[in-house]
Amino acid sequence: MSRIANYLVTTSLVLAGALVAGPLHAANLDAASQVGAVTVYPDGASVTRVITLDLPAGDNTLVAKDFPMGLDPSSLRVEGEGGAKLTIGAIDTKLPQPSLPPNLSEIDKRIEALNDQRADLQGLISAAEARRKFAERFAEASPAGLGEKGEARPLSEWRAAFSAVADEVATADSAIRDAERKIRVIDRDLAQLAADRTSKPPSKIEVRIDVASQAATKATLRVTYAVPSARWTPIYDARLDTGAKDRKPAIELVRRAEITQSTGEDWSNVALEVSTVRVARGGNAPDLRSLIVQYPQPPRPMAVSQAAERAMKSRDAYAPAPAAPADAVQEFRLGGGTFTDIAVEREAAAQASAFQASFRIPGHVSVGANEGAKSLRISTATITPDLAVRAVPVLDPTAFLEASFVQADDAPLLPGQVSIYRDSIFVGRSRMATAAKDETVRLGFGADDKVKIERTVVKRNEGSAGLIVTTSKTDERAFKTTVRNGHDFPIKVAIQDQLPVSENDDIVVEMLPSSTAATTTNLRDKRGVLEWAFEAKAGEVREINFAWRMRWPKDKGVVMVPAG
Repeated sequence: MSRIANYLVTTSLVLAGALVAGPLHAANLDAASQVGAVTVYPDGASVTRVITLDLPAGDNTLVAKDFPMGLDPSSLRVEGEGGAKLTIGAIDTKLPQPSLPPNLSEIDKRIEALNDQRADLQGLISAAEARRKFAERFAEASPAGLGEKGEARPLSEWRAAFSAVADEVATADSAIRDAERKIRVIDRDLAQLAADRTSKPPSKIEVRIDVASQAATKATLRVTYAVPSARWTPIYDARLDTGAKDRKPAIELVRRAEITQSTGEDWSNVALEVSTVRVARGGNAPDLRSLIVQYPQPPRPMAVSQAAERAMKSRDAYAPAPAAPADAVQEFRLGGGTFTDIAVEREAAAQASAFQASFRIPGHVSVGANEGAKSLRISTATITPDLAVRAVPVLDPTAFLEASFVQADDAPLLPGQVSIYRDSIFVGRSRMATAAKDETVRLGFGADDKVKIERTVVKRNEGSAGLIVTTSKTDERAFKTTVRNGHDFPIKVAIQDQLPVSENDDIVVEMLPSSTAATTTNLRDKRGVLEWAFEAKAGEVREINFAWRMRWPKDKGVVMVPAG
């Protein structure tokens, strides 16, 4: 039996002349589509809808009316396959006309019936009001008019007459209240029916695809488009097992994708992928213009139009400031133990290339529109870190446990929030910095209360320097930092402090010889930041001495401010 080959064709938004010659008027075929696959980016998404239908031979135009309003028409792309040769021509979008309800005649009949009921009730109200007014006028004319000749009647007749008046008024009031309640119900129904018969603005966009087939066939088309109202954000769980004498420390780093979308369409049971590509940034780096340094230019005289002149002369006119000319020069002024999951979560398959990374979520996933964030696990890695206690006692004497490791995955770690766990205890949240492969990652895991750090001022002396005549001022300071390891095992310690940095030749800063030699200067390219790193034995007490002197001209004043 012969085999029929499937033909795959692709097209872009405009393919002039792609259709084979045929009739001038193609048949319109209604086509339903469903979302089959989605790739989510940090600033958008690419959606693929699938159309499957029995396609007759000849030229046809597929009309799909279920695409979201927010799609980018210029991003529409189509590919298709079938048992006969297919040719895909032009693709365009059309905004449907506002639609009237299909049961418009039934709605109008219902509105007419309710209006008739309302009119009847309004008539009842008018009759009851007239009856009440008559009874009230009768009561006002009594008792003089009770007798035939105006004579007074017995008291018992008065009471019967007034009782009859009261009954008439009460009956009229009851009828009016009952009718008004029914009218309120009718008015609400009329308002709802008026809203129901109003034309509804379109919530979907219409996509039209020209297709030609040499023979009748069952065709499958995949339509891909971009939508802006979607994103994914990386979030992490970092679970540190600090280890023991017979067990090395370990970090379980769980990478997740938090997905949100408000595209106007639900993604139900789709093949989902997240990518690191940032589609909203465009393809090119920005262009730089020349930066000119010059003296400030005097303002140019500007011509004043006759209309503006008349406006300025009018005492009621408030003329706005003139705009700068188009060729005005832009001026720059320069001045001086881990948790165990009850159930195993599915993880994504990572695909990393030289320029991007993507993660394909296994199975099928549903993400509803405007339903909040959905978190999906991407990957899990078990890492052996280096543990150290780090402290900056000039700001805070607390010793913080820090784990560092080299990022080994091809897919980079993107910036995001990290939930921190230490020996199965949640200790807080932190931020993950961007880290490419082979870069060092540092994560803090909270305070280590068994390491005590104290920084004291040993000396602070401000004075003058010079042999006979005072020529300069000096500021000399000395500090001592004491580190006590309360653990029963050795631990790495890193203490940071800062040496003032001078950007003026007249201001001289020197580190004094009494200082303990720093392990690292200008730590991570931060000028003047020093670090003393060592391993403290169990129960050991270590002291770090740090002293510096600053000298500047006597007729000047100096201040120390943090670098920008």
